Amino acid sequence: MRAKAKKALRIALPIALAVFFGWYTFSKLPIDQIIPYFKTANYSWIVLGMFMGLLSNLSRAYRWKYLIEPLGYSMRFPNGAMAVFIAYLANFGIPRSGEVLRAAVLTNYENVPFQKSFGTIIAERMADMVVLLSIVALTLLIQFDFIYAILENTFQPKKLLLLGVVGLVFCFLIFLYIKKSQSKIALKVRNFVRGLLEGVLSIVRMKRKWAFIFHTLFIWVMYIMMFYVTSLALDEINGVSVGALLIAFIAGSFTIAATNGGIFVYPLAIGAAFSLFGIPEYPSIAFGWIIWSSQTLTIIVLGSLSFLFLPLYNNKAKAVNNDKPYS
Repeated sequence: MRAKAKKALRIALPIALAVFFGWYTFSKLPIDQIIPYFKTANYSWIVLGMFMGLLSNLSRAYRWKYLIEPLGYSMRFPNGAMAVFIAYLANFGIPRSGEVLRAAVLTNYENVPFQKSFGTIIAERMADMVVLLSIVALTLLIQFDFIYAILENTFQPKKLLLLGVVGLVFCFLIFLYIKKSQSKIALKVRNFVRGLLEGVLSIVRMKRKWAFIFHTLFIWVMYIMMFYVTSLALDEINGVSVGALLIAFIAGSFTIAATNGGIFVYPLAIGAAFSLFGIPEYPSIAFGWIIWSSQTLTIIVLGSLSFLFLPLYNNKAKAVNNDKPYS
């Protein structure tokens, strides 16, 4: 019962957050003040942003095969691409369910054991996290004085330092407990961490790791460029500083990871990030809705088509293989 309750909570909490922020968005913000920005936006930039988002997703699918190959399996690119789009579409319903479906696609159509397929997804997510944290570090360097001033005005530096020290001590005690304890929880955590380390080592040991690194960087460059070129669609947002764009990009990225694809929350996060730089609220939130809607439309269309064509493509491929003469 406890496991079922935890699973239900993991599903219900992000949905509840999405409902709350949806209510907040439509009750506190006058929609008639946001809609005009959709009408005056330059859709050439929006379409270009959608194309860059598509390139990043295709690159993600192509990159996946570099993690599959060391396991002794192969993956047809169409299956990988359709699995990625299906995963993104599923995440709008139940967060992180897409990763399970994505691994299941490879199990069903490429005969890759589910555990191994899912392990490769964890490994690539870790690589993505490294890049995202690198972007966060770069943003801190670019906007250090600005961010420090915000923290100084919001928190007392001594209290913030004390809180950091207490946090480090707490993490160290947790680390010692997990390392020494033989409890079920500690054993599960150790096994999980061991699996993550194996995933990292698989990245280091792969034969074509430079190609993997290239695609990883390409994916995130496309994400950032997608964000930038879409900002050119609104005159009120066009020309904001690099630091403001990066902070808004990071805020939006974390909302997508924490909720159902960032639904309702993403535009508010963009608006909150831009407000730090004195950018007006309505165009900021309108920009958030524009970029979220355009990328979501791409995922809905391609994810739905992938659900439809995935079995058709594999049935056709199976028929072609069956028709080949035996040697």
